[in-house]
Amino acid sequence: MCLTFDAITDQKRPVRILAAFLQKRNIPHALLFTGIEGVGKKDAALAFAMACNCTGEKHPLPDQFVNHLSSKKKWSIPINPCGSCRSCRKIISGNHPDIIQIKPSGAFIKIGQIRNCCDTLAMKPYEARVRVVIIPDAHAMNSSASNALLKMLEEPPDCSILILTACQTSDLLPTIISRCQQIRFNPVSEKSIEKRMIKNQGFAPDKASLIAAMANGSLTRAFALGNSDWINCRNWILNAMNPDPSDQSGQTGTLFSIPLTMLLAFAERLKKNKDFLFESLEIIKSWLRDIVIYKYCPEKIINKDLIDRIQYASQHIDIKSLLIKIDAIQTAQKDIQSNANLRLTVEMMMMRIGRGQGNQ
Repeated sequence: MCLTFDAITDQKRPVRILAAFLQKRNIPHALLFTGIEGVGKKDAALAFAMACNCTGEKHPLPDQFVNHLSSKKKWSIPINPCGSCRSCRKIISGNHPDIIQIKPSGAFIKIGQIRNCCDTLAMKPYEARVRVVIIPDAHAMNSSASNALLKMLEEPPDCSILILTACQTSDLLPTIISRCQQIRFNPVSEKSIEKRMIKNQGFAPDKASLIAAMANGSLTRAFALGNSDWINCRNWILNAMNPDPSDQSGQTGTLFSIPLTMLLAFAERLKKNKDFLFESLEIIKSWLRDIVIYKYCPEKIINKDLIDRIQYASQHIDIKSLLIKIDAIQTAQKDIQSNANLRLTVEMMMMRIGRGQGNQ
């Protein structure tokens, strides 16, 4: 495996910004990569760490280049790390002593982890030109850890770069955001995901197209869907939403006209598989979304292979009620990610859905 900027899909602007930092020899002490999961933030952080420390013949970075150098000589360098020098190989294998990744311990990044990092940064790098600390999922820091990191950002150590990644800035302290150079990563296009699924994963075009639409701009999610029995799971969920086997219209498959007792029974079946619960809700949400979208932009639906059922449902179901259901599901997903009580969360969601019944 060789991490390069060229391999990061659909992120020309972030790569261009990082390339400018390298070429101008003027790198901020703290960078913040934001964007949804699975768009290349972590890969970009590792590629940047490699580029900062690459010793390949075609990558002649001078020592201590993170400092403002007095030399005004113009120069340029290949941006991609070589991937084969000793430094690059160590970073790729995860064994470089000066490239530190701080990951959540359980659900959170804790203050002890940040303090240990601060102690390490107080010393000179062991062998790297620049020590790089990468904090994926920086939004997982608890309040104590965030405050400890803030102190480090206020007095940044020499020869060190901090790279934080987060889904959105609202998950971080404003004072942390203000001390970082923010770089926004965009969702990956459906076309690019589809190409990757066909070329790298060997999927048939039809299935690749369906997965790319469901991935919501995330390559990580696309690969996860591709490695799972997602289509069969989706079909099971949509059939379970239809209490009348003789009704193939898709109308009841939108959770309309289903008694609350049956909705709660359906919720019980969903939460039995805790690992797949979030994905199950995503499937239901995508189905309801398609019914709304079909009225206005039918080419943008996700479940393209079920277009006949979607078309029928969109003609017979009240859009306002659908939006209430989608909002209920999104609220439940946020609560699940916040480790709320699973049973209570799902039951409350179904009660909200039950109150949003309605046909045109």
